[in-house]
Amino acid sequence: MFLDKLNEECGVVGIYSNDETITAENIYFGLHSIQHRGQESAGILVNKDGAIKCYKEMGLVQDVFNESIIKELRGNIGIGHVRYSTTGESLASNAQPLDVDYTKGTFGFAHNGNLVNTDELKDQLVKEGYEFKTTNDSEVIGVLIKKYTKDNIVDGIKKTMETIKGAYAVVLTCEDKLIGMRDPHGLRPLVLGKNKNGYILGSESCVLNVLEGQIIRNIEPGEIVVINGDVVESYKTTPKKSALCSFEFVYFARPDSEIDNQSVYMSRLKAGKILARENKIDADLVVDVPDSGRIAAMGYSQESGIPFAEGLIKNRYVGRTFIEPTQERREMKVKLKLSPLKSTIEGKKIILVDDSIVRGTTMKNIVTLLKQAGVKEVHIRISSPSVTNPCYFGIDTPDKKNLIGANNSVESIRQVIGADSLSFLSLEGLNESCSDANLSLCTACFSGKYPMEIGN
Repeated sequence: MFLDKLNEECGVVGIYSNDETITAENIYFGLHSIQHRGQESAGILVNKDGAIKCYKEMGLVQDVFNESIIKELRGNIGIGHVRYSTTGESLASNAQPLDVDYTKGTFGFAHNGNLVNTDELKDQLVKEGYEFKTTNDSEVIGVLIKKYTKDNIVDGIKKTMETIKGAYAVVLTCEDKLIGMRDPHGLRPLVLGKNKNGYILGSESCVLNVLEGQIIRNIEPGEIVVINGDVVESYKTTPKKSALCSFEFVYFARPDSEIDNQSVYMSRLKAGKILARENKIDADLVVDVPDSGRIAAMGYSQESGIPFAEGLIKNRYVGRTFIEPTQERREMKVKLKLSPLKSTIEGKKIILVDDSIVRGTTMKNIVTLLKQAGVKEVHIRISSPSVTNPCYFGIDTPDKKNLIGANNSVESIRQVIGADSLSFLSLEGLNESCSDANLSLCTACFSGKYPMEIGN
């Protein structure tokens, strides 16, 4: 896994447009803006007068779609999805959106998140005679909506939300409606906006930016919104204690997004400043691990007064290292991906800032590269707490045995990666970094305190 990160989740887009000729094109652009949330597959589904048409394949958005495909996808309502598999194999059959036949025709939907009671629900549904076409947990949501919908699909969605447990932001289209739903804890983000052509739902506000839209508001935890023409209706299920995923701010979301009214950029800048206050050390330069550590490094520099400098140059044309079969190949990919800027860092004591350490293998290689380039001392500062527990809510986390923070003290980690010192942002500091919007965060991967019972 390149740069030792937690793998992406997924991203969703939904559009209700007054011009059916541009719906798919706008979804395409919206998916481009959230490509960082999933690079395995991409799909667009459109709805024209209740008739569903979908195209999806493995690959990046720009590789899956071309102009002729987009022109074939006509409908005034559409949804889109980019995927990184957290449950289910990385197969074309697991790509989304998914379509499901139900009492009133067909509905299409796309899901970001992960359910924690998939197995028991799926076993029960199979016993009842329902069939599954995929191996991912998202299809369980669709089958349950089908099962519970009699006359009104909103009633079926409500019953489904009472049954499933986990993290989800879902966009759905049926008949003449675009529907959005968000889990009762608000673990996964979902925003509602509007542009001159109609309404937009998206995993991040950067979708609205690219489509020249304005944020109306965030979908609330446990809320269902139904868009039909110019009418937006809201239905509430019972919300739980809010627990927005903290890794949206640490790493996942784009810096230009706002998540539940909190600027991602400002939260990362603030985290860097808090990190500098919590972990003071004398050095010549503050250097980021590009690009994930850049904003926090800028904050660290501003707070500490130590100059910020580029010390590592990133090659953006190298594939992701985690697909390589041997550790030696992974190490070579790191060397290809990151190159020390020797003229800047040689003979210097540097503070190297990154957002997280998961396995520790890549950070060890980076420290070695820097020392070979003549860096005198490497002091690592991480703008989040140590990752000590797996995530069950839509982030592909290694087993606990592979999490370096779960099995080692900070001093032991420092020795493993070869740094001269190592410090992590405190849990209190992480929460403070999002205090502009007074958010309650899920920090289970750091604290082990999950917002719901996980089971076996």
